[in-house]
Amino acid sequence: MPVHLVMVDYMDIALLIVEALKFIFPAYCANAAPVLVGGGRAMDFGKNFVDGKRVLGNNKTFRGFFFGLAIGIAVGLVEWMLFEDYPFLFSLFTPFGALLGDLAAAFLKRRLGIAPGGFFPIVDQVDFVVGAIVFALPLAMVYWELAAAALVITPPIHLLTNIGAYKLKLKKNPW
Repeated sequence: MPVHLVMVDYMDIALLIVEALKFIFPAYCANAAPVLVGGGRAMDFGKNFVDGKRVLGNNKTFRGFFFGLAIGIAVGLVEWMLFEDYPFLFSLFTPFGALLGDLAAAFLKRRLGIAPGGFFPIVDQVDFVVGAIVFALPLAMVYWELAAAALVITPPIHLLTNIGAYKLKLKKNPW
């Protein structure tokens, strides 16, 4: 049986990775910022859900959320000014989507009995990316290759930045 070789255009892959990084960077910044200035009042006000478990937990705070949103929007606005193909609403939607994706994962983790800061493989690494992608869909900026690239490149980037934050004592866990 003959073997069919698939030609891989590495330049196309490199360009896709650059586009994915450009696309997801405001979400990365929105997701990382709460680590620097989090704290304060918990977004769930310390309340439990109907299952008796905390809604989100102490790690999801208003200060972290709004600071993350502000940083993500600022980064998105810079991209909007630099890249003519980025609509203004992109600056607002992707950071907001990223933070809501992170909150959704926190809600899911509490339902599964995973403590705040506890490890939830894969979900912890891509929750904010999924949120950003979903919120970018109405802007017609996302195509499947871009979404896939963002989802593939994020886990190693997330792991490395979290290890760095842990070593700098900004985080309690390296994940």
